[in-house]
Amino acid sequence: MASKYSKEMMPEDVQRRLEHEEKLNILDVRESNEWESGHIRSAKHIPLGFIGERHNELDPQREIIVVCRSGNRSGLACEHLESLGYKVVNMAGGMLEWTGDIEFGK
Repeated sequence: MASKYSKEMMPEDVQRRLEHEEKLNILDVRESNEWESGHIRSAKHIPLGFIGERHNELDPQREIIVVCRSGNRSGLACEHLESLGYKVVNMAGGMLEWTGDIEFGK
């Protein structure tokens, strides 16, 4: 089910910020096999199903850009994390729309 989360950032905006060497806090919530097939180099990986038990690994004081394959799961993660007090932004279009560099493997 698609999320109703409204705060979004386009992949090209994330990429532009990374190219300007901004220190972004990116969270990838895809499954492990998706992560290993290609992810944003500076991202942290916590699959959506583990957000509830591992959210304490995230900094609630920093904006977190949440990424998945298409933007739906990341929207759900944003809703949950926001309810816990995190500052979150959904990367609309997800990795399907990402044209920047990717890293493979774990």
